[in-house]
This record gives sequence, structure tokens and C-alpha cells, in this order.
Amino acid sequence: MAALDAVLPSDERKQERVNVRLSSSVKSTLEYAAAVSGRSVSDFIVSSALRAAHEAIENHERMKLIAEDRVVFMRALSKPPAPNKALRDAAKSHKKILK
Repeated sequence: MAALDAVLPSDERKQERVNVRLSSSVKSTLEYAAAVSGRSVSDFIVSSALRAAHEAIENHERMKLIAEDRVVFMRALSKPPAPNKALRDAAKSHKKILK
């Protein structure tokens, strides 16, 4: 389980168990994939599941941030701050260029 060892800290190895029921075709596919990857079935399943778990969490967090960012963005659009001196000067300069 070399690949799994790189993912899990030593105090987290082999302390818990998960049991699943699979069809024979799913089991065969997992065994074949593990074999062509040069890993044990357990290592292949755990590392693949862990990678999928991290991806699901990342996608969830990204969507959560997008929703929060949308609220902040909409608030900024609905109540923009008053233009400061630099912005007013830039607008005047822009008008001169366009004339």
C-alpha cells in the first residue's frame, strides 16, 4: 500500500473498516484496475475513493464560495461607494481623450 501510505498519516492507517457489497462485474473491474495499476485491490479502492472524496469536498466548497461571492458582488453593485478623487480625475481625463 505504498500509494496509500503517502496519503494517510501513520496514526490513521488501518484503524477503521468499511464493508461494501458489489456485483461480480464491479469487483472484477476493480481487481483488473488494481492489477494494471500495480496496486492491491484495497489500496486501489481506498486511494480512488479518497481522491473522489477530496474532489467532492473541493467542488462543494467552491460552490459555497461562489454563492457567498455572488451575494457580496450583488451588494456592491446595488450600493456602490461614492467615487473618490482618483476616480473623478480618471473620468475627467477619459472625457478629454474622447473629445
